[in-house]
Amino acid sequence: MLIRNKLMLRFTLLVLGIQVSFSAFIFYFNASMRAQRFEHRLTNSALLAGRLLVRTHKLETGILGSLRRGDLLTLAAEEVSIYGPDKSLRYSSADHIDQAVNRARLAGLQPGKTVTYPAVGHREAIGLVFLHESEAGAEPYRIFVSAEDRIGAAQLRQLGLLLVLGNVGALVLTILAGWFFAGAALRPVARITRQAGRISATNLGRRLSEGNGRDELAQLAHAFNGMLAGLEQAFEGQKSFLAHASHELRTPLTTLTGTLETALAYDTTLPDARQSLAQSLDAARHLSALTNGLLNLAKADGALPAFAPVRLDECLNQALQFARAKYPGREWRLSFGEFPTDTDADPFMVPGNAELLVTALLNLLDNAGKYSNGPVRTELAYADATTLRVRVSDAGPGLSPDELRQIYEPLYRATGALGRPGYGLGLPLTQRVVQRHGGRLEITSAPGEGTTATVWLPAA
Repeated sequence: MLIRNKLMLRFTLLVLGIQVSFSAFIFYFNASMRAQRFEHRLTNSALLAGRLLVRTHKLETGILGSLRRGDLLTLAAEEVSIYGPDKSLRYSSADHIDQAVNRARLAGLQPGKTVTYPAVGHREAIGLVFLHESEAGAEPYRIFVSAEDRIGAAQLRQLGLLLVLGNVGALVLTILAGWFFAGAALRPVARITRQAGRISATNLGRRLSEGNGRDELAQLAHAFNGMLAGLEQAFEGQKSFLAHASHELRTPLTTLTGTLETALAYDTTLPDARQSLAQSLDAARHLSALTNGLLNLAKADGALPAFAPVRLDECLNQALQFARAKYPGREWRLSFGEFPTDTDADPFMVPGNAELLVTALLNLLDNAGKYSNGPVRTELAYADATTLRVRVSDAGPGLSPDELRQIYEPLYRATGALGRPGYGLGLPLTQRVVQRHGGRLEITSAPGEGTTATVWLPAA
């Protein structure tokens, strides 16, 4: 179901529920007021009968005089029955009245109280005790009056019909209003949908209109624009990666193919063949190293094995051993900063994968050893109570601000790296490994002042 239809349906049901509840309250209130008014009229009729028949002693003598049995009746289908102090019937407005019912009710009447009985059909009835002062004292006469409230019932039926018709008309208007307002509320969503439909991989630079910039739809458009910016950056990075990767892979492949073709066509002596094979082997090793770097980068982006507690100081020592073996003439300095002393737990434990952490740290040390003109300083310390910090500083040529913005792109190489071994995969791989471990990598540098790489990792 469309959201517009859902909104219209919910709005209609909500308004309909309110209308029906309000209509039921009005109908119930009017029905209660009608019953109270008619009960009051029945009570007045009973009192009137008591004053005219009991107080004038007409019932004692049994002579009504000029009154006839029907003269006291003022309500539709009214019936009046009066019982004397001895609980005998003294007066009835008609002979067909069922006095058995009235006699059964005699014991339940008390002076000063009017009893209302359940309606039988459309007939409603009350009973009361009328006290008559005589020489013998107050004599109780019991009076029963019943009648039909035809006018009140007709008015109540008219009110019910009016409420039904009003609710039906209001339901139609509510559906129309719900359709209109749902459409008006979703119009910005439709606009965003149209704008998003015009965005594809070829025009990721387009953005959605953020409207007034304050409501929820503006926030949605803002979030979508942020996602588009990330996608655009990812696409650009992918294009750059593919361009650099194809170039880097094409060079050793071309060298390898050309050398083998030349050897096959022209090498006739063993020394020439050995020279061609040596060149082919160098090209194959270059291709293998580049391929392994790309595979490691893909591995860092893929699913990682479950993390386990790892000693970061041991990972750093292992990476330093590899770096010292690769650059034996370089001076490597390791220092330890502040770390907590009020705990028995291992202070250098982090959750992660030891192999990937060693690879990431070795990449930073390899870059420092490759470009540094002096000693490489490495520090392991706590940045705060829950974060470990590894800092690697070199005395190399440094990087320009423009180069710093691009060093995390795969296969990108700074100006000072040209002519030196490497493929531009170390820092991107290190950054992704650190991020997958919940940490952060930051490179700071300036031309002629060396480079400092800092890694923050959450401690276990």
